[in-house]
Amino acid sequence: MLEINHLVKKFGPLTAVDGVSFAVAEGEVLGFLGPNGAGKSTTMKMITGFLAPTSGTAVICGHDIETEPLAAKRRIGYLPEGAPAYPDMTTAEFLDFVAHIRGLRGVEARRRIGYIADLIHIADVMHQPIETLSKGYRRRVGVAQALLHDPSVLILDEPTDGLDPNQKYEMRGIIRELSPHKAIVISTHLLEEVEAVCNRAIIIAGGRVLVDGTPADLAARSRYHNAVRLDLASGDAATIAAELRERPGVAAVEITADEGQAGLCVFSQDGQPISDAIVRFARERGWPVTGLYVERGRLDDVFRTITAPLELPRSALLNAA
Repeated sequence: MLEINHLVKKFGPLTAVDGVSFAVAEGEVLGFLGPNGAGKSTTMKMITGFLAPTSGTAVICGHDIETEPLAAKRRIGYLPEGAPAYPDMTTAEFLDFVAHIRGLRGVEARRRIGYIADLIHIADVMHQPIETLSKGYRRRVGVAQALLHDPSVLILDEPTDGLDPNQKYEMRGIIRELSPHKAIVISTHLLEEVEAVCNRAIIIAGGRVLVDGTPADLAARSRYHNAVRLDLASGDAATIAAELRERPGVAAVEITADEGQAGLCVFSQDGQPISDAIVRFARERGWPVTGLYVERGRLDDVFRTITAPLELPRSALLNAA
């Protein structure tokens, strides 16, 4: 439903997007991750036709965004960065305006607006000027206009920005509910968002795609994947750590402390499962273990490892530009 082929965008000497390619099928929710300045929003703008690429193509449901812009845009719902809207319009006026642009009229427009207002939970601010809305409600209105014409492809730039925890939970539920019959791309810096709603993730930095896989694939690249955390009631954590370091399959052991509670984090070699062996050894040695937890990997750890080497050169390039 969405095919991105070697997109490049240059602003003078700065290459903001450098040969980005990926495809998104029906039913996929793709998390588009990257540090600030990585090229995420620029890529979104090229996909949706707001920026012309220096080279490369974006094809939406078989329609090239440059050669068939109207046919392509009819199939796109887009929440831009910042969720811009006309501030002097009420929510109802704005959605009616968008409905007419999208070709909806009369009963059909009213029915669709009512359905989306209920879905996104904005019915109580329909007659309130957009400039008076909170950041969270403005974001909801932005999502509502993106969904109004029931697009096949959804491009959402930070859809939960400004929402409180309950609102984020609701919005993620809406995205999951919509996902089976759409291709959805979510540009975000929130790693928990990827874990909550995405079945695939791309990490971009320096304008290039560095990783493309499932959240589980990414988590497996973390040094914490299959690491074992031990909580200790008492005893010499240093002595226990020294014994564990000698065990087969153990790569490293770190001593931790959480609110005075002694503990250990045991890292496995090559991310292999070691929890069963550690449980058996702890029982044999009679260690005062009060809790044992197996890590499945941390996306923040993977994100830092992958993007950190590119952040300094890119920032230097931006300063030079």
